[in-house]
Amino acid sequence: MTIARKLQINLNITPYYHCVERCVRRSFLCGKDKQTGKSFEHRRSWILDRVRLLASAFCIDVAAYAIMSNHYHLVLHINQAEVDGLTEAEIAARWKLVFVGSKAVDRYLDGNQQVKEIAQATLDTWRKRLSNISWFMKCLNEHIAHKANKEDGCTGHFWEGRFKSQPLLDEKALLAAMVYVDLNPIRAQMAKTVPDSIFTSAYERIHGCSFPGDNYYSSGNQERTNAYTEPHQRSLKPLMNFITPEDNTNQYNFYRTGTLPVTYLAYMDLLDWSSRIVKEGKKGAVDESVPPLLEALDFDHSQWHSVCTELGQAHGALGSSANREKFHRSRGSTRIPRMPRSTKLFG
Repeated sequence: MTIARKLQINLNITPYYHCVERCVRRSFLCGKDKQTGKSFEHRRSWILDRVRLLASAFCIDVAAYAIMSNHYHLVLHINQAEVDGLTEAEIAARWKLVFVGSKAVDRYLDGNQQVKEIAQATLDTWRKRLSNISWFMKCLNEHIAHKANKEDGCTGHFWEGRFKSQPLLDEKALLAAMVYVDLNPIRAQMAKTVPDSIFTSAYERIHGCSFPGDNYYSSGNQERTNAYTEPHQRSLKPLMNFITPEDNTNQYNFYRTGTLPVTYLAYMDLLDWSSRIVKEGKKGAVDESVPPLLEALDFDHSQWHSVCTELGQAHGALGSSANREKFHRSRGSTRIPRMPRSTKLFG
């Protein structure tokens, strides 16, 4: 049964959400139409440019992304502390990055107190929307749909329906979703390795860009290896930062801290290892090759292999059974739904 979006978003339970949207048409969102020979690859940049703009305007951080041929994935973090700290002038400035402003708000910010009541009500509405995932996705999907319809010379639906949103209830679910998203091109056989997986957050973190360009590491495997072990200095927003080795992880707060709960190197080590076990014949990896982070997350080999390949088939909130029950109780559910795939993945 479809659940109202306002019941799926609960910041008291988690600020992290895995969002997926899929194209409805026969022709690919970003791929090449084999029947006509027309390429739509340039639309990947449309999506990424829009995501960057929205991440700058909204108080929503992007933890991971993958832009595929007929769908895209985003792992988003609602930064409530950031939106609570915005001044009225900052709210208006962010809103104008995407929308038309308000004359009443402009007059109020210039010192006109006669429109104070109307302006403050408008600013309060804007503040709420700037931390709202539904508004973020609306601004992304409508923009891309309009551009694609104009390019195709047609009208009608571009996306198959409302976007899919999965609450990520704990650190295990968050990191599993990020790895799953970053491995999308490898599972789809669009790339052989993580450093070659263009238009993913992993590629951007490694190379400092989202797709091959003038600064693409192409002169040899050694340069790619170096890029893979240290983050590129030009890796900028919209991606969230990882914690540093110097951070006191004992004080890390999954629900309030605006950084990812692992170091860059630990995540990349896990991602690299995971990219090899999802390939045919690599399901059983030897114990000594297991990344420390996987052991810290308390996943066994077969369970993690299932996470890397089957997470997209799981419905609803992701996390431990205790956290899933807490999530459903928080929205007034008297009957906790059975989620066998989530139970298989997270216990």
